[in-house]
Amino acid sequence: MKRIVRGALSLAGLAVLPMTAGAAETAYHSSGAFEGQNLPFTEAVEAGGLVFLSGQIGVKPGTLTLVEGGIEAEARQTMDNIGATLKAADLTFADVIKCTVMLSDMADWPAFNAVYVEYFEAPYPARSAFGANGLALGGSLEVECIAAR
Repeated sequence: MKRIVRGALSLAGLAVLPMTAGAAETAYHSSGAFEGQNLPFTEAVEAGGLVFLSGQIGVKPGTLTLVEGGIEAEARQTMDNIGATLKAADLTFADVIKCTVMLSDMADWPAFNAVYVEYFEAPYPARSAFGANGLALGGSLEVECIAAR
């Protein structure tokens, strides 16, 4: 069967190359903020020179309780939580290349953005943003990032 498929692909002018995956090392990073919480995710996973941060929300470190004070307070705590995870991976905000922002209310965009720019300098990371209903723990926002070594 493999010969038939390869032959058909060759006739179609398509090269058939062996599919091999490199055995890239994977590392897992934790700020320690969620130890003992038994959450089903890792704060950051590193592979191929990229570090993928799980979405962060504005919870007080060591708890699953959102900070009080509205969108600005949640945004600041979210960014501080991201900073702690980056630090655990020996990275900084300067290493972040992409962020995805989810807001429960897009009307909060200007307030979130005012906090966000306090953590980055130009050139800023690539970024996407969208409105999302039902964020974790009833939060106003969630931010996930990708950083590069």
